[in-house]
Amino acid sequence: MARTPKRNYEQALTWLRDHGFDILDAPGTEGRVFLKKNNCSAAIERQPDGTAKIFAYPGYLVAGEISKLINRGYQQFLKTSKTEVPATADQLKALHGFTEELKEALSLTSLYNESLGTVSDNYFYDRVAGREGKERKPRPWDKQGKAGA
Repeated sequence: MARTPKRNYEQALTWLRDHGFDILDAPGTEGRVFLKKNNCSAAIERQPDGTAKIFAYPGYLVAGEISKLINRGYQQFLKTSKTEVPATADQLKALHGFTEELKEALSLTSLYNESLGTVSDNYFYDRVAGREGKERKPRPWDKQGKAGA
């Protein structure tokens, strides 16, 4: 099986430029850049060993801010500090492609479950919220011992 060659920070930036990413220097910092493509964004920084590391994880841009993808069990949402909007199929597809390309550029491992589709940062299932505090009748399999013993 062929492996992606390990790239250092400069090689990763070159790869990203060659693949259509816009690269913007992070204001007031050295060795940090913001990446943008297809209305998705992330940020990487140079490590002391010369490699690149993600410091702002990929998200879809909502009102100029990198959103976090959250899953509410029935729908995925894009959440920023100011708003939360339902994610569309086109947004999820763009975010998935962006994330996969970024991993390739940085020589990161792409996990099987992540390759199948977009993975949320957080999972919130409202259908089970508050269920823990309610008392319920014992179920047959909850009873201790055997009947007639």
